[in-house]
Amino acid sequence: MKVRILLFSLCTTLVCILLFSLASTAVYFQSTVDNAKQYLHVYMNAFDTDIYAFDQEGADAFSEALDGARVTFINTSGEVIADSSAEDISENHSTREEVSEALVSGEGFAQRNSDTLGESMVYYCKKVSDTMLVRIAISIPSEWSIFVTALPTLATYIAIDILACVALAFVATHFILSPVKTLTKSAETDAEVSSKYPELLPIAQILNERNRSIQSQMREIERENEAVLKARQSKDEFISNVTHEMNTPLTSISGYAELLNSGALPEENRKAAYETILKESKRLTSLIASIINYSEIDADDLPSYEVDFTAVARETLEVLLPEAESKEVKLIDEISDNVRVLSRNERVSEVVGNLVRNAVRYNVRGGTVTVRLNFDLLEVEDTGIG
Repeated sequence: MKVRILLFSLCTTLVCILLFSLASTAVYFQSTVDNAKQYLHVYMNAFDTDIYAFDQEGADAFSEALDGARVTFINTSGEVIADSSAEDISENHSTREEVSEALVSGEGFAQRNSDTLGESMVYYCKKVSDTMLVRIAISIPSEWSIFVTALPTLATYIAIDILACVALAFVATHFILSPVKTLTKSAETDAEVSSKYPELLPIAQILNERNRSIQSQMREIERENEAVLKARQSKDEFISNVTHEMNTPLTSISGYAELLNSGALPEENRKAAYETILKESKRLTSLIASIINYSEIDADDLPSYEVDFTAVARETLEVLLPEAESKEVKLIDEISDNVRVLSRNERVSEVVGNLVRNAVRYNVRGGTVTVRLNFDLLEVEDTGIG
């Protein structure tokens, strides 16, 4: 939690510092532009046509008088007559923002990077006669250079911010976790816990519910243990269950025997019917052997082995198909392939047989029985009376 609080607070404050720095840079840059415009107004007032001729010598002299400010003389056609800084004056300037404004309104301002000087410049152009314009430009720091200049100060603030966030993480973690630790210790010994902090009341309720759930589960386990003990003491109950299990193969044998006797079974299905009768006969033999070895089964001494759960489930559906068809119940197979469990074949067969047989027997005419088997669960769903 300390790391999360530290990262969250650090990221938040760093973003705020960065945004503040960018906003401050933009404000400072705009202030610089405004100040430059005021200086250019003052510079322009110093221009006198009687002193400075409209030629290169006049442009250089006026620039020197303005401490090196760039001076450009332009006629009303946009042609540059002289420029104190640029060597190439062949480009027409009539489309420049400050020049076009001056031609229309008498004066114009613009701020951009100079193509000829490669600097961030503020331009002021004024129409001084019917045929001539004077443009003065001074360089100013760009936004990026202002930001770079502020980086050492910004780094200092970031270092202070990191230290403050680390301290905040430790302090916040202590104040947050201390009541939680107290609550959990109380939950170990008390049946009911509470907290004076409203934010922790939901946690207290969860702990109380968990304690009640554990107690309920313990009582349920005790009841189940008692039931298991009673079940192990009752041989009659075991024999009854095995006898009940015999109904599945007997039902299958009887159903297929009736179909064979009536001649209603197509010739291509008779071989499968004979194989099913033989298979269910062997199953009855296995159940009888289980009764004989009851004492070993009750003691759970018979070894387990890998059982093909998928095959057992599908065999059960096949065996119970005649009984289902007689009740017009549709069996739906949603059984995954290659599901295997460590058990015994008769035990798995008993579980699946009981569930599916009861789902068919107590279903409604025209209903369905869906058997779902995968690596997580066995589920038998029917449309019967419940």
